[in-house]
Amino acid sequence: MQLESLVKEFLFECEIREYSEKTIENYRKQLRHFTDFLDEQFQICELEELNAPHVKLFIKHYQLRQCKPSYVNDNLKAVKVLCAYAYKEKYVDHLITENIKNVKEPKALIHPFSTEEIKKMIAFYHGSSYIEIRNKLILMILFDTGIRINELIEMREEQIQDSYFIIYGKGRKERIVPKNPLVSKTLIKYMTAKAKYFQCRRAEDYLFLSKNGKRLNGQAVNKFMKDCAKAVGVRSMVRVSPHTCRHTFAQQQIKNGLDLYSLSRLLGHESVAITQRYLESIQNSQIIANAKKTSVLSNLK
Repeated sequence: MQLESLVKEFLFECEIREYSEKTIENYRKQLRHFTDFLDEQFQICELEELNAPHVKLFIKHYQLRQCKPSYVNDNLKAVKVLCAYAYKEKYVDHLITENIKNVKEPKALIHPFSTEEIKKMIAFYHGSSYIEIRNKLILMILFDTGIRINELIEMREEQIQDSYFIIYGKGRKERIVPKNPLVSKTLIKYMTAKAKYFQCRRAEDYLFLSKNGKRLNGQAVNKFMKDCAKAVGVRSMVRVSPHTCRHTFAQQQIKNGLDLYSLSRLLGHESVAITQRYLESIQNSQIIANAKKTSVLSNLK
């Protein structure tokens, strides 16, 4: 079977399973790198010619270029998923990447936003214009729900309920996250400003729109977050992004007493093990403070 045909079929399967556009595009790009590498280095175009040493040499190719381990593993993941698909569809009689391990990655601690930084960033947008209210609401939702950036920009008005949002995560898996009363209040203001702003303009059917009525994209959210963070003096050690809001949400929820299983459900993780990674940068002092509150002896009755 031609590798090119296998990749096309696999990407079509991703579309059927309703993977996000970003995920599909990443797979397309990464698998193109892989097939180009096989063709240029070994003149391999057929699946039947592919074996584990070729995949290992693909890893080595990136390492020799001094690519980051996380980048190597992202590309390797695409290859593993493709090989798993080929095995599932019985195009091969064994899993080619079965014994191939990921490259070891150094643990990078993500520094969350402090409570003061969260307050300052939300307060920064205090105007009554559509853009000001939109940006304020987006920050409030990101900090208070921990949803992914793609989940936010794909939201539609019908996902808004009285006390919660309906969220469609990876693979279109549905979950709910609570809607804070402060978010509800700002949402009312936003919907009013949005209706007025787009009264005579064409607008797409998404909750959050650009000034031109198009669905807001992740780059635009990243940009206004960085502008806001710079203006209010967020610490340089904090990587300003929607994903850091997600980490901040996770750590704040644990500090405030939420159990790990419930947090995992709110974040839309497939397992608690994934959620635990979000908590690695909680400081020892905070762990000690939490442990004192839950001390066995102190809570004896």
